Amino acid sequence: MTSDPAIQARPTNPPLTRQSRRRNRIIAVTGLTSVWVLLWGTFTWANLFSGLVLSAVLLAVFPLPPVTFGGRIRPVPLARFWVRFLRDLVVASAQIARLAVRFGHPPLSAIIAVPLRVNTDLNLTLTAEALSLVPGSLIIEADRATGTLYVHVIGVRDRAEVERFRQGVLDLEARIVAAIGSPDELRRVTQPDPAGAPEPAHPEGAPR
Repeated sequence: MTSDPAIQARPTNPPLTRQSRRRNRIIAVTGLTSVWVLLWGTFTWANLFSGLVLSAVLLAVFPLPPVTFGGRIRPVPLARFWVRFLRDLVVASAQIARLAVRFGHPPLSAIIAVPLRVNTDLNLTLTAEALSLVPGSLIIEADRATGTLYVHVIGVRDRAEVERFRQGVLDLEARIVAAIGSPDELRRVTQPDPAGAPEPAHPEGAPR
Protein backbone atom coordinates (compact mmCIF):
# COMPACT_ATOMS: atom_id res chain seq x y z
CA MET A 1 0.00 0.00 0.00
CA THR A 2 1.39 3.36 -0.98
CA SER A 3 1.83 6.15 1.56
CA ASP A 4 1.68 8.98 -0.95
CA PRO A 5 -1.33 11.12 0.10
CA ALA A 6 -1.75 12.48 -3.45
CA ILE A 7 -2.17 8.95 -4.80
CA GLN A 8 -4.43 7.92 -1.93
CA ALA A 9 -6.64 10.97 -2.53
CA ARG A 10 -7.01 10.21 -6.23
CA PRO A 11 -10.71 9.52 -6.88
CA THR A 12 -11.84 6.24 -8.35
CA ASN A 13 -14.70 5.74 -10.76
CA PRO A 14 -17.70 4.26 -8.92
CA PRO A 15 -19.60 1.45 -10.62
CA LEU A 16 -22.48 2.58 -12.77
CA THR A 17 -25.99 2.03 -11.53
CA ARG A 18 -28.59 0.20 -13.60
CA GLN A 19 -30.30 3.52 -14.35
CA SER A 20 -27.01 5.06 -15.55
CA ARG A 21 -26.26 2.09 -17.79
CA ARG A 22 -29.75 2.28 -19.29
CA ARG A 23 -29.39 6.01 -19.90
CA ASN A 24 -25.99 5.48 -21.57
CA ARG A 25 -27.48 2.85 -23.89
CA ILE A 26 -30.31 5.18 -24.87
CA ILE A 27 -27.86 8.01 -25.58
CA ALA A 28 -25.60 5.67 -27.58
CA VAL A 29 -28.50 4.30 -29.65
CA THR A 30 -29.78 7.82 -30.31
CA GLY A 31 -26.36 9.06 -31.38
CA LEU A 32 -25.60 6.10 -33.64
CA THR A 33 -29.04 6.26 -35.24
CA SER A 34 -28.66 9.99 -35.89
CA VAL A 35 -25.30 9.42 -37.58
CA TRP A 36 -26.83 6.59 -39.68
CA VAL A 37 -29.67 8.82 -40.90
CA LEU A 38 -27.25 11.69 -41.64
CA LEU A 39 -25.02 9.38 -43.67
CA TRP A 40 -28.01 8.37 -45.80
CA GLY A 41 -28.84 12.05 -46.25
CA THR A 42 -32.61 11.45 -46.15
CA PHE A 43 -34.95 10.95 -43.22
CA THR A 44 -37.31 8.04 -43.85
CA TRP A 45 -38.95 5.56 -41.53
CA ALA A 46 -36.92 2.80 -43.17
CA ASN A 47 -33.64 4.63 -42.44
CA LEU A 48 -34.74 5.32 -38.88
CA PHE A 49 -35.79 1.72 -38.22
CA SER A 50 -32.67 0.24 -39.83
CA GLY A 51 -30.52 2.67 -37.82
CA LEU A 52 -32.15 1.58 -34.56
CA VAL A 53 -31.67 -2.10 -35.40
CA LEU A 54 -28.05 -1.58 -36.50
CA SER A 55 -27.28 0.46 -33.36
CA ALA A 56 -28.72 -2.23 -31.11
CA VAL A 57 -26.71 -4.95 -32.87
CA LEU A 58 -23.49 -2.93 -32.70
CA LEU A 59 -23.91 -2.24 -28.98
CA ALA A 60 -24.66 -5.92 -28.34
CA VAL A 61 -21.67 -7.21 -30.34
CA PHE A 62 -19.25 -4.40 -29.47
CA PRO A 63 -20.34 -3.09 -26.05
CA LEU A 64 -19.12 0.37 -25.18
CA PRO A 65 -16.93 0.95 -22.11
CA PRO A 66 -18.80 2.14 -19.01
CA VAL A 67 -18.57 5.89 -19.61
CA THR A 68 -21.03 8.17 -17.86
CA PHE A 69 -22.61 11.00 -19.84
CA GLY A 70 -21.98 14.01 -17.64
CA GLY A 71 -23.54 16.69 -19.81
CA ARG A 72 -27.03 18.04 -20.15
CA ILE A 73 -29.20 18.54 -23.22
CA ARG A 74 -30.11 22.19 -23.82
CA PRO A 75 -32.92 22.52 -26.41
CA VAL A 76 -32.22 26.09 -27.56
CA PRO A 77 -28.44 25.65 -28.19
CA LEU A 78 -29.21 22.26 -29.77
CA ALA A 79 -31.61 23.93 -32.21
CA ARG A 80 -28.99 26.60 -32.95
CA PHE A 81 -26.44 23.88 -33.68
CA TRP A 82 -28.74 22.16 -36.20
CA VAL A 83 -29.64 25.43 -37.93
CA ARG A 84 -25.97 26.40 -38.30
CA PHE A 85 -25.01 22.85 -39.34
CA LEU A 86 -27.61 22.82 -42.14
CA ARG A 87 -26.48 26.28 -43.24
CA ASP A 88 -22.85 25.08 -43.37
CA LEU A 89 -23.91 22.10 -45.48
CA VAL A 90 -25.55 24.34 -48.07
CA VAL A 91 -22.72 26.91 -48.15
CA ALA A 92 -19.96 24.27 -48.34
CA SER A 93 -21.79 22.38 -51.10
CA ALA A 94 -22.03 25.57 -53.17
CA GLN A 95 -18.34 26.35 -52.59
CA ILE A 96 -17.23 22.86 -53.66
CA ALA A 97 -19.46 23.04 -56.74
CA ARG A 98 -17.86 26.37 -57.69
CA LEU A 99 -14.37 24.90 -57.28
CA ALA A 100 -15.32 21.92 -59.45
CA VAL A 101 -16.35 24.06 -62.44
CA ARG A 102 -13.72 26.77 -62.06
CA PHE A 103 -11.06 26.94 -64.76
CA GLY A 104 -7.42 27.55 -64.04
CA HIS A 105 -5.18 26.20 -61.31
CA PRO A 106 -6.49 23.33 -59.18
CA PRO A 107 -7.53 24.37 -55.66
CA LEU A 108 -4.95 24.07 -52.92
CA SER A 109 -5.56 21.82 -49.94
CA ALA A 110 -4.07 21.46 -46.49
CA ILE A 111 -3.94 19.08 -43.55
CA ILE A 112 -4.71 21.11 -40.44
CA ALA A 113 -4.23 20.01 -36.83
CA VAL A 114 -6.95 21.31 -34.52
CA PRO A 115 -6.52 20.62 -30.77
CA LEU A 116 -9.96 20.55 -29.19
CA ARG A 117 -10.50 22.16 -25.80
CA VAL A 118 -12.71 19.36 -24.42
CA ASN A 119 -10.80 16.09 -24.71
CA THR A 120 -13.56 13.49 -24.30
CA ASP A 121 -14.48 10.61 -26.57
CA LEU A 122 -17.99 11.99 -27.08
CA ASN A 123 -16.84 15.49 -28.02
CA LEU A 124 -14.08 14.14 -30.27
CA THR A 125 -16.52 11.85 -32.08
CA LEU A 126 -19.32 14.39 -32.53
CA THR A 127 -16.99 17.13 -33.75
CA ALA A 128 -15.27 14.75 -36.17
CA GLU A 129 -18.61 13.46 -37.51
CA ALA A 130 -19.99 16.95 -38.00
CA LEU A 131 -16.83 18.03 -39.85
CA SER A 132 -16.77 14.95 -42.09
CA LEU A 133 -20.39 15.45 -43.12
CA VAL A 134 -19.68 18.97 -44.40
CA PRO A 135 -18.32 18.89 -48.01
CA GLY A 136 -14.72 20.02 -48.38
CA SER A 137 -13.37 18.67 -45.08
CA LEU A 138 -12.43 15.14 -44.10
CA ILE A 139 -11.00 13.74 -40.87
CA ILE A 140 -7.86 11.74 -41.63
CA GLU A 141 -6.79 11.10 -38.02
CA ALA A 142 -7.99 11.72 -34.48
CA ASP A 143 -5.44 11.69 -31.66
CA ARG A 144 -7.40 10.47 -28.66
CA ALA A 145 -4.56 11.13 -26.22
CA THR A 146 -4.32 14.85 -27.01
CA GLY A 147 -7.83 15.45 -28.38
CA THR A 148 -6.44 16.66 -31.71
CA LEU A 149 -8.24 16.32 -35.05
CA TYR A 150 -6.23 16.23 -38.28
CA VAL A 151 -8.48 17.55 -41.04
CA HIS A 152 -7.89 17.54 -44.79
CA VAL A 153 -9.40 20.73 -46.20
CA ILE A 154 -9.80 21.76 -49.81
CA GLY A 155 -9.82 25.32 -51.10
CA VAL A 156 -7.40 27.03 -48.68
CA ARG A 157 -4.91 29.49 -50.16
CA ASP A 158 -2.96 31.06 -47.31
CA ARG A 159 -2.33 31.06 -43.58
CA ALA A 160 -5.26 33.36 -42.93
CA GLU A 161 -7.69 30.83 -44.40
CA VAL A 162 -6.02 28.02 -42.45
CA GLU A 163 -6.51 29.96 -39.22
CA ARG A 164 -10.07 30.80 -40.23
CA PHE A 165 -10.84 27.12 -40.71
CA ARG A 166 -9.23 26.19 -37.39
CA GLN A 167 -11.34 28.81 -35.61
CA GLY A 168 -14.40 27.45 -37.40
CA VAL A 169 -13.70 23.99 -35.96
CA LEU A 170 -13.39 25.46 -32.47
CA ASP A 171 -16.67 27.33 -32.99
CA LEU A 172 -18.29 24.04 -34.05
CA GLU A 173 -16.95 22.37 -30.91
CA ALA A 174 -18.35 25.24 -28.81
CA ARG A 175 -21.81 24.82 -30.36
CA ILE A 176 -21.76 21.07 -29.65
CA VAL A 177 -20.66 21.61 -26.04
CA ALA A 178 -23.27 24.36 -25.58
CA ALA A 179 -25.92 21.90 -26.77
CA ILE A 180 -24.99 18.81 -24.73
CA GLY A 181 -21.91 19.57 -22.62
CA SER A 182 -21.47 19.84 -18.88
CA PRO A 183 -21.05 23.20 -17.13
CA ASP A 184 -17.32 22.55 -16.74
CA GLU A 185 -16.94 21.76 -20.45
CA LEU A 186 -18.91 24.88 -21.29
CA ARG A 187 -16.50 26.98 -19.24
CA ARG A 188 -13.55 25.44 -21.08
CA VAL A 189 -14.81 26.35 -24.54
CA THR A 190 -15.68 29.91 -23.51
CA GLN A 191 -12.20 30.63 -22.15
CA PRO A 192 -9.59 32.21 -24.46
CA ASP A 193 -7.38 29.82 -26.42
CA PRO A 194 -4.26 28.84 -24.44
CA ALA A 195 -0.92 30.18 -25.61
CA GLY A 196 1.40 27.91 -27.47
CA ALA A 197 -1.03 26.49 -30.01
CA PRO A 198 0.63 24.45 -32.78
CA GLU A 199 1.75 26.27 -35.91
CA PRO A 200 -0.79 26.22 -38.73
CA ALA A 201 -0.38 23.58 -41.40
CA HIS A 202 0.99 24.68 -44.74
CA PRO A 203 -1.39 24.36 -47.68
CA GLU A 204 -0.24 21.75 -50.19
CA GLY A 205 1.62 23.52 -52.97
CA ALA A 206 1.76 26.84 -51.15
CA PRO A 207 5.11 28.50 -50.39
CA ARG A 208 6.44 27.69 -46.93
